[in-house]
Amino acid sequence: MAVILHLFACCAVFLRRPVTAVTPTSILLSGLLCLLVVLVVPVKAEAELPVIGLTERLQPLQSQMQNSTGVYLLEYGEEALMGRAWLTAHAERSIDVQYFIWSSDNIGTLAAEALLSAAERGVKVRVLVDDLLIDADDVTLLSLEAHPNVEVKIYNPLHSVGVSGVKRFLNIALGFRQVNQRMHDKTATFDGVVGITGGRNMADEYYDFDQQYNFRDRDILLVGHAVKQMTGNFEQFWQSDLSKPISELLQHSKQQLTQQQVHEFQQQLHLYAQDPANFAPEVRQALADLPRRFSELVDALVWTEVKFVHDMPGKNSGKEGLKGGGRSTDSLVQVLASAKRTITIQSPYLILPEGGMDFFADKIAQGVKVKIVTNSLASTDNLPAFSGYAKIREDLLAIGVELYEFRPHPLSQRTLMARYPQVQGAGREPIFALHAKSFVVDGQLAYVGTFNLDPRSANLNTEVGALFNEPTLSSRLEQSILNDMLPVNSWRVSKGDNPDKHASLAKRAKLMGFKLLPLDPIL
Repeated sequence: MAVILHLFACCAVFLRRPVTAVTPTSILLSGLLCLLVVLVVPVKAEAELPVIGLTERLQPLQSQMQNSTGVYLLEYGEEALMGRAWLTAHAERSIDVQYFIWSSDNIGTLAAEALLSAAERGVKVRVLVDDLLIDADDVTLLSLEAHPNVEVKIYNPLHSVGVSGVKRFLNIALGFRQVNQRMHDKTATFDGVVGITGGRNMADEYYDFDQQYNFRDRDILLVGHAVKQMTGNFEQFWQSDLSKPISELLQHSKQQLTQQQVHEFQQQLHLYAQDPANFAPEVRQALADLPRRFSELVDALVWTEVKFVHDMPGKNSGKEGLKGGGRSTDSLVQVLASAKRTITIQSPYLILPEGGMDFFADKIAQGVKVKIVTNSLASTDNLPAFSGYAKIREDLLAIGVELYEFRPHPLSQRTLMARYPQVQGAGREPIFALHAKSFVVDGQLAYVGTFNLDPRSANLNTEVGALFNEPTLSSRLEQSILNDMLPVNSWRVSKGDNPDKHASLAKRAKLMGFKLLPLDPIL
């Protein structure tokens, strides 16, 4: 069991919080619909039919894809999971994935098996993951890449992979900025024509299957022209000197790895994914419905011009230490600066970078209405980040920002989590925290991506996202954010009265401690 739980932990990074421990019970309960990722145990009727690849499926859209992009907002965790599942199963040439967190829990393990299965049918698979808190053993990392169609690289490996304790200490002491520069990108592209980006990492809690803590998140699916920009960004990171092959980082361990170990690893991965004990009737039906569901999704695409916003590897030159900005920062500030009437923002963390308070004060003085929804102390998974927000909360209210803090058990949880009754039935009601990163300007210009409203996203982490100006999509996105601000989903913050009282005494005490620390530049 321990071996199974650590499969593909090469992609396990937990900067924001540790993933809940996996137990046999959680494997059964939270592993049900996440098997949609795998698609290697299809319903028999499906297995007997020839698989129709992406090329044929998207043939009717070829003319639109040349100069335009089909867009679909993935608001629901189940929907985001099924989209990735179907695309992984139907890719014919290539799958490139770039993630900040790829956990060794059910979602991460089964997604890894799906990629290995794709490689076994001839698809070229490339996996790029940030290094900071990776916890896989050497055998796991090297066994996955042992397949000739799989390549794994680690971004900025100064902390975990192939780094001794002494070297890690020296790297932090002598290169604090470099160690803190992380790859926060979250992208998956399939055959270079379909891509997904947004807030979701590859772990249970991003798809509503953790029994204790889940995220209200958002992704965006892109088909066509903008995916070229996404694949170009991946290629730039893949070729960067900051991205190192596993085989280079673990040369000594690779020499000791036997073919028998590799074979056993891959067999264990397949056996876990193929175990019928992990399936429930509703999961089998969901798998059978996937082709129809994806066809419905394609029919619902809205075609428009999309700009894929991204940073260069390293974010910036690093000459300004923990500052310096970046391409994504400049692009998003420019869009926000264009506001004439309204700015509606959703960000899980709210610690304004340098100049941010003056920026919003000026916009409000010009008559722009600014609304922001972020996590409450009761819902947040990141106390250090919340402490940075708590320090400026009254200042934000003073300049006229409308502030809303997400409840830990919002009413929307019951609709956004399709399997809410099953997850709730496993025990106490799981916390539902905000993780979506989006904004809408004047009801027209809109962004969905990975960028948090904090100094780390502005200056240290590389970020990605999609910018678009399409009335239907922008209205839909803004309404979704405004819905999260409703009293049943969030608390309205007022001067001298905030929702901290709804958090536990222990959490409030910890917050007081974090507020004393000078952490803001790296939050």
